[in-house]
Amino acid sequence: MTKFADFAALHVAGDPLILFNAWDAGSAKVVAEAGAKAIATGSASVAGANGYADGEGLPLDFVIANLERIVGAVDLPVTLDFEGGYATDADEVAANVRRVRNAGAVGINFEDQVVDGEGLHAIADQAARIAAIRAATGPDFFINARTDLFLKKWGGPHDQAMIDEAVARGVAYAEAGASGYFVPGMVDIAQVAEVCRRVALPINFMAYPGAPDAKALAEAGIARISHGPFPWKAAMAALKEAAEGAYS
Repeated sequence: MTKFADFAALHVAGDPLILFNAWDAGSAKVVAEAGAKAIATGSASVAGANGYADGEGLPLDFVIANLERIVGAVDLPVTLDFEGGYATDADEVAANVRRVRNAGAVGINFEDQVVDGEGLHAIADQAARIAAIRAATGPDFFINARTDLFLKKWGGPHDQAMIDEAVARGVAYAEAGASGYFVPGMVDIAQVAEVCRRVALPINFMAYPGAPDAKALAEAGIARISHGPFPWKAAMAALKEAAEGAYS
């Protein structure tokens, strides 16, 4: 199988793929050596490690160059957190994602929040952007469609109307060609299970301190667990502690 097929096959409801997010070639090599089956970047981590703000603060050329170094450093599938695709227009997004594929990535995270704006893209607009990416990248590229619905209300509570909107977005994104559905910010395991039941895509949960454990998430039907910015934050905390020890 190709790396594209290998990566897609790792997404199994009830036996989730674990992604401990990296931010550069060095961190990707360490994560690979620890036993990773695939490498995922986190946009906040890549930005923070290079002195930029998250939210497409990194120049696109830098994102691509960093991706190429990661791909060259590991013999594993690599998926890129590509935020909002560095454009609003569907054709421009698709052209940018072609660059990501050409750089060696097997997939992306692609979010529905309006970068540097308010709220989320309308469902139909975001679905059109996903469809353009699918047309530009072919059938094997893994489009992990992310909704920022729950991140906009981190920690909850999340009412049934939010769950229904998340489901509506997931269904529309699936119909547009998404390969997976990422719902960061969800906290209630029963609501996670409901989304897993109602959306016919592999569902991606973002782990966070105090989150339900992997066993509970697997039982809820999760197919992918990523760690977002938390590995980078932990690494920076350890670095600061070591530096403080050196200076004390």
